[in-house]
Amino acid sequence: TLYRSALPDSNALPVLDQLKIGTVINFLQESDSAWLKSSDIKQVQLSYRTNHVDDSDVLAALRAIQEAEANGPVLMHCKHGSDRTGLMAAMYRVVVQGWSKEDALNEMTQGGFGSSNGFKDGVRYMMKADVAKLRTALQNGECSTSAFALSSMKSWMNTANSDT
Repeated sequence: TLYRSALPDSNALPVLDQLKIGTVINFLQESDSAWLKSSDIKQVQLSYRTNHVDDSDVLAALRAIQEAEANGPVLMHCKHGSDRTGLMAAMYRVVVQGWSKEDALNEMTQGGFGSSNGFKDGVRYMMKADVAKLRTALQNGECSTSAFALSSMKSWMNTANSDT
């Protein structure tokens, strides 16, 4: 129920309808959603750059995917469907579906979504990502894995206030 692609256009609508796509998540900096205007498909814009990705970007994407899945299958895309989309697909596989990093990296880099030369930033992020921390933050609704993130501090303060 999670698909990835390069930037679609209006020619993609029949395929999206056939797949029963309920939401399209765009990882590009700019919105190019004119092709979706005549459709009932929901649009979500989450821009980030692969060479500056951090845990908060990943958590926002994973949360958006999970929320979108309530409306049916999800298509996520960037310009080429490889680096940004590949990283988020791989992180979804590891954090949500429990895949190994190795299997997710193999799918990301060897799954036919472009040349593996463009994946170095995503691979670097994945290798150092703390999956357990990401999984816990996602389950707790936190915006980051850092204890000093505003969402984490609010959660901590709410817990401290409820204990008194």
